[in-house]
Amino acid sequence: MNILRTAGALAAAGLLAACATAENVDTLEGTQATGSQFTQKLAQEYTEFARYERNEMYDWQDADYFASKGLRAANGEVVAPEQLDDWDLPEDKLDELSEARSNLVKALNGNARNKHPDLAGHAQGRFDCWVEQQEENHQPEHIARCREAYYQAMADLKDAMMQAEPEPAPAAPEPEQEAMEPERMTVYFAFDSSQLPSGETGKVQDAAQISEDMEDVQFSVTGHADRAGPADYNQELSLRRAQSVRDALIAEGVSRANISIAARGESEPAVPTADGVREQANRRVEIVVQ
Repeated sequence: MNILRTAGALAAAGLLAACATAENVDTLEGTQATGSQFTQKLAQEYTEFARYERNEMYDWQDADYFASKGLRAANGEVVAPEQLDDWDLPEDKLDELSEARSNLVKALNGNARNKHPDLAGHAQGRFDCWVEQQEENHQPEHIARCREAYYQAMADLKDAMMQAEPEPAPAAPEPEQEAMEPERMTVYFAFDSSQLPSGETGKVQDAAQISEDMEDVQFSVTGHADRAGPADYNQELSLRRAQSVRDALIAEGVSRANISIAARGESEPAVPTADGVREQANRRVEIVVQ
């Protein structure tokens, strides 16, 4: 990934990164996935992909990235398909990949996550595999394998979504409609900043897309900060971060009336740390869509 790679790394640093990656993948492999059936399927997809990148391709950085993504899914977070702007992709492949991502997101937001979670999770996993392999762009058979698997998964998903559901027996009462399981997305911020990073805007766009496909969608936006700096300052900073995400949702067409915001400051860290410690995972805004 272009946002993760640093040219000219020393050999010793590379060995350290390899060890860290091995630990990250091992952690994912030993994690019991929670959340919905869709997020559990995503965790399985990213586990297999991260293991392959580490064991077969020796691609420590991408193995680490997808292991981290898999851990988020294993914790119940609905992680989005890869944003194409985050990857150095060949210009002549962008149109096809953009259309593929658009079709995938449309299916996911069309309730495929709930109706056919295994097929939807597999389609997203194969799309991310295709993106990663296409960026490397030197192993045609690997690119083709991921690409063809994505198209097959999407075809299977389309067939499943098109199948008519059986009508209830005339004498039987209609079952109560199952409530939509809340979807969660996490937006991360730079240190001491409330400006929405460009690399995180895709998550806001994916959240906003849900409101276009479903009625009466409510957004809960909660800001957080790490423990670097005074607690009262971090409380205000977390509020500004929540307001930044709210404004981005409004810019995407979400009604202000459907968005509630809150600020937790440094009181609810995702990763517990000592006072004064900077931690990227704690500089975040959590979006809950229901």
